[in-house]
Amino acid sequence: MSQNTETNDQLVLVVGYSGTGKSASLRNIRNQERWMNLITEAGKRPPFKNTFQPYRIEDPYQVWEAFDFGTNNKNVDGIIVDSVTFLMDMFETQLVLPSTNTMAAWGSYAQFFKTLMQDKVVKFGKPVVITAHVKDDLDEKAMEMKTTVPIKGSLKNNGVEAYFSTVVAAKKITVKELEPYSSKLLNITDEEKDLGYKHVFQTRPTKTTIGERIRSPMGLFDKSQTFMDNDCQILLDHLTAFYGV
Repeated sequence: MSQNTETNDQLVLVVGYSGTGKSASLRNIRNQERWMNLITEAGKRPPFKNTFQPYRIEDPYQVWEAFDFGTNNKNVDGIIVDSVTFLMDMFETQLVLPSTNTMAAWGSYAQFFKTLMQDKVVKFGKPVVITAHVKDDLDEKAMEMKTTVPIKGSLKNNGVEAYFSTVVAAKKITVKELEPYSSKLLNITDEEKDLGYKHVFQTRPTKTTIGERIRSPMGLFDKSQTFMDNDCQILLDHLTAFYGV
């Protein structure tokens, strides 16, 4: 039996509540015309002018096809999936609920996601940014709130986040709360100082956010980099420098 050692070190999950800047964090991606933007949310478009290659996803398996196309196309530099939450909701609505064999359909639901993450994304081998919404649930045993990406079926035990080595949370944080953190990854503008808040990525858990599934490879971020600009290009560049790819 051979061991699969392939990985995609440029894979990022950006999670957050609505309005926290998940889609806006894509605004500075370089060479946008060479990026495929797979839009799963009906009627949604990026909240900024862009030159991405937009693809409206109407069937979940079109996402598989898009990754296959990008893998074999030297003119594609990266792929965005915005968002995986709506993608899996689409799968449930179109393929699980109408099925006469729901047990088999839920199995297909899980396998669809696993194949996407463990096969399609890995073989693509180029930058991938996936966004996801989160929800809060009370963990009655631990008596604390857990903030996770909602997923159903057998995938719920491990969660969506388990398939990513880098998970950052898009948040709206007051400038005062950001004062203890200072790094080249965090740049607070005069306008943000006037407004009193900044949209950021949280890259590491803190004592008040232990119920969130923020994660990254050991050593990728130090304590001073707990918060950074909500900018996927800066994040991808940081990953490139870390892995030396």
